[in-house]
Amino acid sequence: MRRFLVAIALFFCALTPVQAEDLQRILQAHAEEVANPSRRSVGVVLDDLVTSGLAQVPGFLENWADKNVWRSPDGLFFLGDVAGDVIEVTDLDSGETRSAPRAGFTQLKPNGGVRRLIGTALVQFQLADPDITRRESAVAAIARRPEAAQLAPLIASIDTETDERLRARKVQLANFLSARFAEAPQDRIDAIQSLAQDTSVEARSVLNQILQTEAGVGAAEPEGNIARLLDPMEAPDAYYAQLVEAGLAPARTGPAVIRAALEAHIDAGTVGGVPLAQLGTDAARERAYAALSKAGAVPPLVTEDTRDYALNTYVFYELYDEPNAEITAAAEAALASVEQRVAFAQAADLALDGLSLASIYFLAAIGLAITFGVMGVINMAHGEFIMMGAYTGYVVQLFVPDYTLSIMIALPLAFAVTFGAGVTMERLVIRHLYHRPLETLLATFGISIALQQLAKNIFGTQARPLTSPDWLDGAWVISDVVQISFIRIAIFVLALLFLALILFVLKRTRLGLEVRAVTQNPGMAASMGINPDRINMLTFGLGSGIAGIAGVAIGLYAKVTSEMGADYIVQSFMTVVVGGVGNVWGTLAGASLIGFLQKGIEWLNPSNTLAAQTYMILFIILFIQFRPKGIVALKGRAAAD
Repeated sequence: MRRFLVAIALFFCALTPVQAEDLQRILQAHAEEVANPSRRSVGVVLDDLVTSGLAQVPGFLENWADKNVWRSPDGLFFLGDVAGDVIEVTDLDSGETRSAPRAGFTQLKPNGGVRRLIGTALVQFQLADPDITRRESAVAAIARRPEAAQLAPLIASIDTETDERLRARKVQLANFLSARFAEAPQDRIDAIQSLAQDTSVEARSVLNQILQTEAGVGAAEPEGNIARLLDPMEAPDAYYAQLVEAGLAPARTGPAVIRAALEAHIDAGTVGGVPLAQLGTDAARERAYAALSKAGAVPPLVTEDTRDYALNTYVFYELYDEPNAEITAAAEAALASVEQRVAFAQAADLALDGLSLASIYFLAAIGLAITFGVMGVINMAHGEFIMMGAYTGYVVQLFVPDYTLSIMIALPLAFAVTFGAGVTMERLVIRHLYHRPLETLLATFGISIALQQLAKNIFGTQARPLTSPDWLDGAWVISDVVQISFIRIAIFVLALLFLALILFVLKRTRLGLEVRAVTQNPGMAASMGINPDRINMLTFGLGSGIAGIAGVAIGLYAKVTSEMGADYIVQSFMTVVVGGVGNVWGTLAGASLIGFLQKGIEWLNPSNTLAAQTYMILFIILFIQFRPKGIVALKGRAAAD
């Protein structure tokens, strides 16, 4: 035992600093605050550590927050690592490491509040750390919990920042902190004015924090920076409750209070000199209560007139927490500018969403527009051709793991598969039902159900992934408010390509000429040597093939299931009918109208997309009452009827 005590004594003699003791000396000057820190006392320690400029301070703060600092029996502080009964201690200044018995060492365990303060102090060192990860962590910590003490080191770190993105973020945060914490009012005003063009949520939060108010009431207008004077007659009961809470007025005497007081003071069949038989009205009960009040038996009666008189006696106001009126005026002007910019940005974002949805509806409906316009066939299975195209893309990706190559293969393959399916359907079913719309509708509806069940039997009921290439991941971020995913941009570009391709086919090729001829007058087209039966077959196949390509594009954006076609068949028919049957430009106009209309209704009622679709259908019904031939009317088969 004696040898053990001697060994401990020799060990601590060896640990006693004999070289540079700067950090240890600072800690010893605040030994009790370091050993038992609190949120009130730790600030002095942190200030001395930060102002010391010692290179050892950041590491010590990190270990202190992580509870890796230990105190030896003689009061010195070390970094410690316990392994059983032995502790590996590291000198804070020299970095030397030694082993010692665990007995007698005390671990420092700062609480959560102290650790947050330590983290704030540590951020100042991390802002200029060579490791960019630490700098990013420091900037993120400032953004989460901004404080006045962080402003100076943040500004000082901007000039030495080598990463342009992080430098821009530091400048932005420096503006935020300057707007709230800069010492000179003009510096704050300049920073606030610079936020007038920043539409980020953080900038608006900073401005709103500067413009925080506190409601109050008094006999006269208060001194200070008044935000606004309030009219108590807008909500008299609420404002009177504020008077009662402030002790400036008695509580309102309600009917229940009056009734209880009268019941407690019944005397020989009367209350306050009023017979009980006459207390059938509120006015009579108030008279009886007033008599009791005059006699001192109950508190004074507070009526509506009393309430209104009290409200007009006092001044209700909102007072800015910020005492400087110039600063709050600048913040109000900046916030108004930001909100205006946000409103314009939200309108632009809504327009982009509407354009994106319109392109999806155009792709889904263009094939139906061709078949419906040329052939007059109500094809309820059109949505299933979209589904077949999506599943074709899924199958291709099972064999071609390169997503870019698989999409390039899937697009023409989906067209071929659905073109063949469309031709088969036309030859076996549709050709026997021309000019019989009800039978066509029922037959294609039955085919739709059969195709859905076939897809369930092959692929199951689970949604299948149709993965987009890496270069379609993410979104094009225009601002903090306006952004659009790359997949939607790709669908929009694909819709434009199909628009150009279909116009080329219809306007510049013999097939297009024959299709237009059959559309306008099938009898005359037949007399000119055109085979309407063949054109109907090719047209139906073409419309089905386009639906297959649309299925690949939509599958990249939406879920791929056996029921996915049902999500687009109603919108497709509405697009065709509203735009004008059989007209490409009409389909484009109809898709645009429905896409923008649906997004607009969803914006007005964002919590209920089903209601948005219902309102949209009602609007379409009203629209076709006034323009039954659609936006772009087409001279179709009426010439042959």
